[in-house]
Amino acid sequence: MSDHHVYKKVEIVGSSDKSIEDAIENALQECGKSVRNMEWFEVTETRGHIVNGKVGHYQVAMKVGFRIAES
Repeated sequence: MSDHHVYKKVEIVGSSDKSIEDAIENALQECGKSVRNMEWFEVTETRGHIVNGKVGHYQVAMKVGFRIAES
């Protein structure tokens, strides 16, 4: 095992009509289908869409950090 780790970050956007937390979970679930060794995330933006004066859906922009294999 290595004494150090190297990480890379990707930027993704998730959405949900239920909540910000659900938008985060949706984004991580989809990202995990193609990105391995995910270890952390950082929400960088929070937005929403308004429909008839109410929240239509939530949207979060996120950075996801993942460990480079073998590091």
